Order: sequence, then structure tokens, then C-alpha cells
Amino acid sequence: MKTVCLFLTVLLFSSGVSGEKITFEDLYGVTKISDPQISTDGKRIALVVRTTDIDSLKSVSHIWTLNSDGTGLEQITFSDNSPAQPQWLPGGNTIAYTAYDKETDANQIWTVSLKSDSVKKVSAVATGVSDYKPGYFKDDCGIFVFTSRVFLDCPDDSCNLTRLEEIENNPVRAKLYDHLLFRHYNHWYDDRVEQLFILDNKNKRHRKLFKTPFGDHNTLFHSYAPHPDGSEICFAMNTDTLPAVYINYDLFTLPISGGEPRRLTSNKGHDTHPLYSPDGRYLAYLRMARAGYESDQRELIIIDLETNEETNLTATFDRSVGEYLWSPDSKEIYFTAIEHGLSKIWRVDIASQKVELVLDNAVYSDLRISPDGEYMIFTRSLSDQPYELYRFDLKDRKITQLTHFNDDMVSRLTLNRAEDFWFAGFNGDSVHGFLTLPPDFDPGQKYPLALLIHGGPQWCWLGDFNYYGWNTQLVAAQGYIVAQIDPHGSAGYGLKFKEYVSGNWGKGDYEDLMLGVDYLISKHPYIDSTRTVALGRSYGGFMVNWICGHTDRFKCLISIDGTFNHLSDYGSTEELWFPEWECNGTPWTNREEYVRSSPMTYAENFKTPTMVIHGQLDYRVDLSEGLQMFTALQRMGVPSQLLYFPDEGHSVGKLKNLRHVYQKQFEWLERWLR
Repeated sequence: MKTVCLFLTVLLFSSGVSGEKITFEDLYGVTKISDPQISTDGKRIALVVRTTDIDSLKSVSHIWTLNSDGTGLEQITFSDNSPAQPQWLPGGNTIAYTAYDKETDANQIWTVSLKSDSVKKVSAVATGVSDYKPGYFKDDCGIFVFTSRVFLDCPDDSCNLTRLEEIENNPVRAKLYDHLLFRHYNHWYDDRVEQLFILDNKNKRHRKLFKTPFGDHNTLFHSYAPHPDGSEICFAMNTDTLPAVYINYDLFTLPISGGEPRRLTSNKGHDTHPLYSPDGRYLAYLRMARAGYESDQRELIIIDLETNEETNLTATFDRSVGEYLWSPDSKEIYFTAIEHGLSKIWRVDIASQKVELVLDNAVYSDLRISPDGEYMIFTRSLSDQPYELYRFDLKDRKITQLTHFNDDMVSRLTLNRAEDFWFAGFNGDSVHGFLTLPPDFDPGQKYPLALLIHGGPQWCWLGDFNYYGWNTQLVAAQGYIVAQIDPHGSAGYGLKFKEYVSGNWGKGDYEDLMLGVDYLISKHPYIDSTRTVALGRSYGGFMVNWICGHTDRFKCLISIDGTFNHLSDYGSTEELWFPEWECNGTPWTNREEYVRSSPMTYAENFKTPTMVIHGQLDYRVDLSEGLQMFTALQRMGVPSQLLYFPDEGHSVGKLKNLRHVYQKQFEWLERWLR
């Protein structure tokens, strides 16, 4: 075993030369860009650039700017307080952003002058600033709208600050709850709730935009947008008495001057992400029609504010809408939607409601459009290309890469782009997948196969340079053929394909994965059918647990954050809408489905060596699910390991832990597959 560990250490953490395999240092040394913003005159772009020092495993972000043609790239913030959310202010010489402030121990709004390089702190909110948007509703001094988590009974900052200090100084850490949700994802709720505020940049004073009727701890704030003329704000709020069960967000409008909110929608599903058209005539938003189904199709809806007529612009578009933006003339909306492993860009005409494909050859995100409507910018990635910023000229359809932060790394390494493959899956439906070959691939040799299983289940593998879960290039660099399959329940095929999985966990989805592995083995003689492994996280972790009780075809398994006993999972997860939808009821109304779909039910069949990975702070799938899986494996005498992280939630996020989790997984694979 010492030889194995030494081999992995050299392979995973050695420094590279030209043509070398990717290492952990390469992967997490990648420069990441996000949140590009175009100036009001369309000539400059601001964006967030995040870099990581691999030796210290510390990351830092800064705001950079460049010309819209890609020239003139320069860094404009230099402090270590993690600047984010850049926004151009009128005139194009000042950029606002949020960053940590030591004085208030919270994020605040700052500005930096591009002429003088002077930095000013704009806000000093005791509870900090979260999502903010600059608006110029009254005069040139401007107004910032922002959200902050505050105590409902506190009238001002002084009260909030006192309450925070009382909590910090109280030796008793107990929490008392009388409602759901009391914890979420990886944190426990306190007595604060998200509220909307307005900050006058002239006098530096802020005030809460509303006090009623949202005075209950059960209300959940989601997203908002100001009207172009500054008269009002539209926001999404869940006012249901059981937000842990019903994800019923509705839209409300509120005058900037204050007053009572007015309910705009009463759909029983999910109404979020409002966005006014530039001319102020329409309000667009994303709608999910059914209550309690968080993965329902997101439809793009517009309301004509002159007639109150509502139109579904994607009624005939069988994909779920992602991010979207208006064209400057208010005649079109551009949006992203996932299809067959790619996040593509589409456009819908407001008058004709015609949807057409704009770009389809990569994974696109962070869409922005210039004020004159001449060009778009976005971040773009493929499996062998980290995200960079691109410009797309709408008239001649010319794409230009604007940033090249990672060119040197990509040129130094041998990276094989993921190949698409299709096969006949469950019910004869066509199922899509990606296959990534090792950097030193030789078709005359035999390679072990690593099957990666995504979470969700209503999600899919994207053909990008991913960091979430497993990076396919790093896994392939260990000498594995890497397969990613999108079984029934996955996004990107349409609503019917995606919906099949609900109430059917472990049926057609499991069959798809097994048929996919069979297909790959039959088509590729270089895959060694005696050396295969399945790795999954979240729903993928469930599927690995399910596989463990239904087949012994795999040499070993790795299960991360997966459910084991759906009866106990119901009582320990925080989002009850999920098990109630996926199991068609509660444990006391549909106990049979909870038992049938639980890997625990089939634990007597466990034979395959399995590594179980779970975090203490995982409140989506409680740590107890991982402990139960490991206990069952041990009780059945199956070789197994439990990798426990006391400081991680429903994914491993800390760099020091990411290094460790990769190393331990590769050691496990090396033990059973070599």
C-alpha cells in the first residue's frame, strides 16, 4: 500500500512539463472568471477574476477591466477583501462592487474610480449587504437597492448590531425553533430574515423598503429587479406557511418611495427572477407551474404592464429556461437552456413568439448584451477548455475570445475533449453521454472504466471544464476511461424524459446506466470489462448505493452524500418538498415507495467494495445516511471505508479537503482496479 500512495502522490501532485498530465495543482490553479458587466457606453467590460495560490491553498478575487475588443486588460482592485458583483455607474468612470469590510465585519458596497484609482466605502450596514443593484431614480447621486438579513423586530442598525453582539457573547449556543425551515443546506437559521433596503448614496442612509405583510419567519425572499424609470421594484417572495413543503414563490411590486407590496402573481408553483424590459412596458419572469416540484420546467413569461396580459413565450419550447436578458430595444429576449449536455443560447421574438437557436457548440453562461445591441459577451467552456470571456457580434455572428488567462496551462497539458455518444436505453429511448480518454491513450491497451453519476436527479453532465464533483480530465489522467451518462430523469432531453424518474428511482435510470456501460464495453475493445467503477454524489450517491444492492459487476464503488434509508432521510432533510415529490407522498401516505426506493432494503445483497464519503454539515442528505450505508457494508463484511469531513456540507468545497478527497478516492481506485 505504501507503493500505491507514493505513486499517487507523484502522479497527482508533481509539477508539469510540456504535454504532461493534468494535476490537482493545475486544476485548482486555473484562473476563474465570472460576472462580466458592460459599461453604459459599451466600450469597457468589468469582471471578477479569481486566482488561487496552490502552496497556501488560498484564493483571492479582484475586479479587472478590459476594452470590448479584448485589449487593455488591467486589474483595478488590489485589497484582499474579495471584491465581487461589479456594476458600472453612469459616466463609465466608476465601478461599484461588494467586498468585505473589517470595521463592520460584513460585506459592504464600495466604489473605485478608474480615473483616480480612489476607493470609497459606500455602505456601513451592520448586517452587511448581499445582492445589490445600483439605480438612478431621483438624481445623479444615485440609489442602491440591496438585501440584508435582519432581525424583524429591529427598527435600525443599532438594534441589529446589539442583537448580534448579544448572540456572540451568550455562552449558551442553544437554538429554539417552532417552524420549518430551521436549517438549510449547510447552516442553521437564526432569527434574521432577508429584507429589501434602499441606500441613498447622497446621505449614506438606508431604510427598509417594506415592513408588512412579510413579518413572519417563514417568508423567504428570492430575487428582485427595479423598474427602469425607478418607480417601483418587483421581487419574488415565498409567503406560504410551510416553505419547507411548498416552494410557492410569487411576484410582488413595491413603490420605491415605500408603501404596501402588491401581489402580481398567484401561481401555485415557482415565480422568480423578474426583469423589466428596457422600455418599461413588460415584466418578464421564470415560472414553474406545479407546487412542490423544484425541478419543473422553467417557462419564460412576460406580462404586458399596459394591458396586464400574460404570455408564455416558451409554451412550445420543450426545454427549461436558464438565465435570460432583454435586448436593448425590448423586442427580443436571449436565454440559455440545456440540451444534450450543452448550455446553449437561444432567442425569442416578443411579437411572433418564435424561438431560434443562436449558439449551440459549447457551455455558455454569464450572458450580457451591449447597450446598442450590437454584441453580446459571455463565458464559454468545453471539457478541455476552462471558462474564458468571449464576444459575439450579433450581425456577422463572429465570436472573439477576449480573455486568455488559462492559455498557458491548456497548451502545456495533454487534454482530450469529451466525445459524445448515444445508445438505446430504457424503453428504447436514445440516451446521451460523454466519454473522456486518458491523455496517453493507446487503443491497443486495456483501460479501466470510471462511470461518473451526476446529482439531481433532474440535472445532467455538462461538457465543460467542470469543478463540481469530479473533473473528468483529472480522473482520466489517472489512467481511466471516464464515462458520463445522462439517464432518465436528466435535464436536456425534454419534460417527459426528465419527469420519468419521480416515483421511479432505481428503475429506468438504473437500467440506462447499465445499458450504457454495456454499450461502451461492446463498442470499445480498449475498455476492460473486469475493471470498472461507479462514482456518484448526492442522487448519484444514492445510485451507487442502489447499484451496490443490485449488481456486483463493478470492481469497486464510491458513494458521496447519498441517501440510504428514505424513511429516515425524510425526517432529517430540510427541503421536504423533494422527498414528497420524488416518492409521491409522505412516509405515512406512501410508505411502500419509501421502502422500495431505499438502498437499505437491498443491503443483504451488498458485495462490492465501497468507499462512503460524507460531511457533518450536510443538511440536504444528513450525515446519518452515510453512516447507515457504511454500517450496513461493515455488517455485511464488505470491504469499505468511511471518509468523514467535520467541516463540509453537501459537497466538498474547501481546497485542503478537495486535495484530500481526490487523493483518497484515487487510492481506493488504485487498490481495486490495478
